[in-house]
Amino acid sequence: MVIIETRLFTRLIKELMSDDQYKKLQEALVNRPDIGDLIKDSGGLRKVRWNQEGTGKSGGLRIIYYWVVDNHHIRMLYVYPKGKQENMTKEQLIQLRSIVERW
Repeated sequence: MVIIETRLFTRLIKELMSDDQYKKLQEALVNRPDIGDLIKDSGGLRKVRWNQEGTGKSGGLRIIYYWVVDNHHIRMLYVYPKGKQENMTKEQLIQLRSIVERW
């Protein structure tokens, strides 16, 4: 399995998660790429709820990714803390979906 990141994702993940925590997330996705819930009307985008050390899932991060089954790729698109945003807006989903379609 190959994990590919957008530049935005790379910048945000460095601000929000330690290298060790990110490695655990990557291992979880490689072992079970379907771990994230499918986001309705998103063209296959998935959202995984990931807790940060010292918090539960409700206080953790939300990671948006796209699993390319045929190519064995996971495309890491966006990450945000739940405390700052509950769900993705329709406009954000459209933008992320267009990134996947152009990839």
